[in-house]
Order: sequence, then structure tokens, then C-alpha cells
Amino acid sequence: MFFRLILLVCLALLFHNESFSQKKTEFGGGVGAFNYTGDLSKKYRFSMHSPAGTAFYKYHLSKAVNFRTAITAGIIKGSDAAPDDAFATVRGQTPAGSFRVFAFEASAVFEYNFIDLKGNNPLIFGSPYLFGGIGVAGFSGMQSPAAPYSPVQPVLPLGVGAKYVLNPKWYFGIEFGARVLFFDYLDNVSYGDTRYKNYQYGNWYDNDLYYFLGLTATYSLYTIPCPKNPYR
Repeated sequence: MFFRLILLVCLALLFHNESFSQKKTEFGGGVGAFNYTGDLSKKYRFSMHSPAGTAFYKYHLSKAVNFRTAITAGIIKGSDAAPDDAFATVRGQTPAGSFRVFAFEASAVFEYNFIDLKGNNPLIFGSPYLFGGIGVAGFSGMQSPAAPYSPVQPVLPLGVGAKYVLNPKWYFGIEFGARVLFFDYLDNVSYGDTRYKNYQYGNWYDNDLYYFLGLTATYSLYTIPCPKNPYR
């Protein structure tokens, strides 16, 4: 359902009007890292960063709001190498104390820019922004947990960023965003039989999250309108 919604919105914008090919459209990409918090790592640790990349398309709905579709992929990993509690200390002594998966995400979000970058003010060279939307992520490499699950899950991308205007065509930025999941099996640690004190389980009331931190470059299909000859 999420993927179909994203596809329909993209097609609607693609055939919206002629201004698509002028100054309302941007394409870009970025490189950065995925990270994770969950049962194996309750804190955001820079040591858990793994390579990731993204490619996106933006459509300007107004001076402040952009619509963005993106694909993002990379490695997500975590471990009990730095135990947070007694459960993690025990889990870290077994193979269940770590995980590594490949994630592929498709998303559709709205960006809100605090400063109008399309105006004529020469003193404006950048803007912070917020974003939020919906997406779907597929995970490859997860082990079979104690409960059934689907490797394709809905996600809610939420985050912040800042962009720098090099010229009317090129923008550079930095972005940090969380992906809210609705299941707790990304790290293969969740529900377990608490009658057995082997501590190979976690808090199944806390869903896992993963994050993307990256640097981006955007190219704007910007054209300066030329006056037309009224006699032709």
C-alpha cells in the first residue's frame, strides 16, 4: 500500500504541467551512513555507522515546501560490544549479540524550508529545513526470530537538514533523519520466553529505529524565462 501511494504521487507530479522541466524540479544524491538503536544498542553510537547512499527527486510545491521521493540503501549493523545492561552483557557472549543487514528504502516526504532560496536576495545563501513522510523498507540478511515477520516494513522518515546554495543550479547540504519502524525484529532480539533466564530476548514493547546521516548534492533544472516577441 505504501509503495503504491508513493508511485501514484510521483506519477501525478511528473505529468503535472510544463513547469516540470523548468525551475520546479531538482535531482540529487548523497553519501553517508546508516545507524541503529534498539535492543542491542540503546544509544546512538558513531562506531555503529555503516556506508549508505541515496538518490532523490524534488518538486517545488511552493516557496517553502518541496515534495521529495528518494531511494536509500546501505548496511545496518549493531552489537552488544558495549553492553548497556546485564541482558546485553550476556547476549554479547553469543552469536545473538550482533546483526548485519542490507536495507533498501523508498520514501516520499515533504520538506519545509525556513528561508526562501528561490528569491532574489543575494544575502541568502542557505536554509535549514525539516522533513517528514512515509516509506517502505526491505531488509536482507535478518535471521529468523521467535515470531513471524515480513522483511518488508513500513517506515516513517523524520528529520532535519541544512542546505547551501552554490548557485541557482547547485545546492549542497547535510541531513540527519530517523526511520521509525513498527516492528522489533531488525536486530533479531525481541520477544523471548522469560521463564528461561538466558537473556536472549529484549524489550518487545520498544520498536527498533535506524538513521541516515549524509551529505547531499542537488542539481536544479533552473531556467531564466526570456521575453517572447508579441508579434510572432
